[in-house]
Amino acid sequence: MSIQIAKKIVGFSVVNNDEEIKAAAVVKEQPPEVLVEHMHEKVERPEMLLGSTYKCKTPLSEHSLYVTINDMVLNHGTEHEIRRPFEIFINSKNMDHFQWIVALTRIISAVFRKGGDVTFLVEELKAVFDPRGGYFKKGGKYMPSLVAEIGDIIEQHLKSIGLLDNEELDHHQQKFIAAKKAEIQSKAHEQADEESGFPANAELCAKCSTKAMIKMDGCLTCLNCGDSKCG
Repeated sequence: MSIQIAKKIVGFSVVNNDEEIKAAAVVKEQPPEVLVEHMHEKVERPEMLLGSTYKCKTPLSEHSLYVTINDMVLNHGTEHEIRRPFEIFINSKNMDHFQWIVALTRIISAVFRKGGDVTFLVEELKAVFDPRGGYFKKGGKYMPSLVAEIGDIIEQHLKSIGLLDNEELDHHQQKFIAAKKAEIQSKAHEQADEESGFPANAELCAKCSTKAMIKMDGCLTCLNCGDSKCG
């Protein structure tokens, strides 16, 4: 088969078969491009998800809330493996807040599945204040509302999977707080009423009708019967 050249030849080069083979080998040796999968709204839910359930006991109800957050593992088995929240469920025997809790879980789950930076949810939820007033959790941590406590639980979970950094107190701060606690306990012991054996500034307990209710770790607790506003 002959090929007719209609244009003027202005240059040429000799094709070396060995060079073509080497070039093809280099292309084959290059590793394929690694596609890192990130969370987005079109990711299909697998049959099984890893999750954690947190118990939330508040003085607002005699029944606890149970908050479950399920995570999806992306890029499983690779160096790019990450764990991201996918959905949230909240359950309780108390049905007083059923409607808004269901609405809240659906909205939060939708934000989780949208992907991107979902850590903003923590600050948004923790900034919700109850007009009737907040309460102290066991350990003295103040919660301005039930919604804020749900935000606090999400914060704990995001820290556990590495999406948020743990902000721990340094040695000097821990030592200062421990000293203050010991000082308060010492003063309370010195002010104990000689007749009852309880601190003089104790309040009346509604459960056992004894003036033995004092604030311990930010929570009113009865020294006589053990009743606590924080459960």
